[in-house]
Amino acid sequence: MEALQWMSSTSGMILLSCAYFPTVDYFMALASSDEIIIEGCENYQKQSYRNRCVIFASDGPLSLTVPVIKAPAHSKIRDIKIDYFYPWLLQHKRAIISAYRNSPFFEYYQDDIFAILDSKQEYLFDLNIKLTELLARLCGIKWNFSVSKEYIPGNELPEAAMDYRERIHPKKQSPIIDTGNELKPYYQVFSDKWGFKSNLSIMDLLFNEGPNSISFIKI
Repeated sequence: MEALQWMSSTSGMILLSCAYFPTVDYFMALASSDEIIIEGCENYQKQSYRNRCVIFASDGPLSLTVPVIKAPAHSKIRDIKIDYFYPWLLQHKRAIISAYRNSPFFEYYQDDIFAILDSKQEYLFDLNIKLTELLARLCGIKWNFSVSKEYIPGNELPEAAMDYRERIHPKKQSPIIDTGNELKPYYQVFSDKWGFKSNLSIMDLLFNEGPNSISFIKI
């Protein structure tokens, strides 16, 4: 049990990976937990939400990916550096503006969000944490989190812990929305053309619903 001293036995404890502009269900997890542990010691994984998000563009769902500098195999997530050689930052900002400039609350949140992007964080983990902290506050979520000091395999966690580190993933069904907590449809700029798209980046909900976002997040 010594390896678990950094964790409590709180029944509302949830473990999450860090994520770039996380999904709505990620924030549903944040809003429903008494204690959040963000995994800082896992090995970096490609093709996950750790460096990508999905927004709702005029042509439908669009993935935005943060390029990272190639690192040795089994590098820890906190050691992964962002690659600014490619103009991805400008591309992401332009894509977000194009997708959401006509949404009701874009102008209220754009500056705060872009300020973090423009800060050009060196490490992916730091960028993700800063964005998540801001977005949680803008959504009205009061949450406390800590970062893991070591990696604990899922089968060694306390029974009450909810381990979403590998379950909130682009290629997997949401473990939260799939358990009876259906996400209520909300207004989306391009829904008339493509229909409602569920569980995109939290930006989609925030730009379209503003302060009312919390009513879609609480479960």
